[in-house]
Amino acid sequence: MRKTFGTGSVWEQTLGYSRAVQVDNTLFISATAASGPEGIVGDDFYSQTKYILEKLGAVLEDAGFSYEDVVQSKLYLTDISKWEDAGRAHGEVFGEIRPTLALVHVLPFLDPQMLVEIELVAQKSA
Repeated sequence: MRKTFGTGSVWEQTLGYSRAVQVDNTLFISATAASGPEGIVGDDFYSQTKYILEKLGAVLEDAGFSYEDVVQSKLYLTDISKWEDAGRAHGEVFGEIRPTLALVHVLPFLDPQMLVEIELVAQKSA
């Protein structure tokens, strides 16, 4: 079974991707930024990470998953020296769940106000 989930973002249509794709009992969520209706939310690594994880919680819920189902998390940071700030927000959500984690240093995103993107993989027990 393959099912796609969207958020209505103009980028999803323009670039031809889904916010999330479920294949059987696994949900793959595209890298997500702190973009809100009025633009980028937050001006630091902690607040952007926190906002993104709230957005991703809604994506998980929409697909019938939860944070507890997350098995892999990837944080893409434009300044790796700020890993502790992003990590603190990540730990507030995943501290007891403990998915695998990658902290990846990247060049600036298309919008220079974007500091963080997060990608998740969630899996339900069979």
